[in-house]
Amino acid sequence: MNALVSIITPTFNSAKYIAETIQSVQNQTYSNWEMIIVDDASSDETITVIEKVQENDSRIILVRQKKNVGPAITRNTGIQKASGKFMTFLDADDIWFEDFIENSIKTIQETGISFVFSSYRRANEELEFVYSDFIVPQNVTYTDILKTNSISCLTAFLDIEALGKKEMPIIHKRQDMGLWLKYLKEIPFAYGIQEPKAIYRIRKNSLSRKKSDLIKYQWQFYREVEKLSVFQSLYYLIHWAIRGFLKYRN
Repeated sequence: MNALVSIITPTFNSAKYIAETIQSVQNQTYSNWEMIIVDDASSDETITVIEKVQENDSRIILVRQKKNVGPAITRNTGIQKASGKFMTFLDADDIWFEDFIENSIKTIQETGISFVFSSYRRANEELEFVYSDFIVPQNVTYTDILKTNSISCLTAFLDIEALGKKEMPIIHKRQDMGLWLKYLKEIPFAYGIQEPKAIYRIRKNSLSRKKSDLIKYQWQFYREVEKLSVFQSLYYLIHWAIRGFLKYRN
């Protein structure tokens, strides 16, 4: 199989890391891909870095937002422009191992499951592996994701020819979780690859690592996006809080 893979990468002031992220895509053993980089009105040198790499690689597509609109709309812009059989996501500071795409497609072919995701290594900003690897479950269902989101944006891999295109909900956080749940309402489960195939860079001041408002956002997600009852929301929130603590304890 040599089907096209669409890679969605949102950027915002990512000049420090984006070249390394692009390089990890260019190093893939599978070469038929398009990398759709959607810049959310960066004010640093992000555009300059991307355009320099673009000069020698026509597979890299740059889309520039006129104003800052946030990660949900930015990723959805990329989804709308994706033309591949497969769709996957890679944030502008994360890295794939060179066989990530090849292994994801192989897993879809072998299992017949159209939504797969991988384990990953966790590093600090300098790519030092000071955290333990995150090993994903072999499969996750809709209710599993409500308890804890085991599918990271940097390893989710979907056959959208089979599943169709869906977009992320327009919310401040948990956009990726919202998208996974849309698919998991229609399929029994997503398949998890135990071997780490990517590196997730944990940045000190990243949006996803600020804890002060996380419980509020999670509660709002259950109630307003998934339309769960108060009892259901409380049940899943307790699971989410416990598992979140365990996930980042080392």
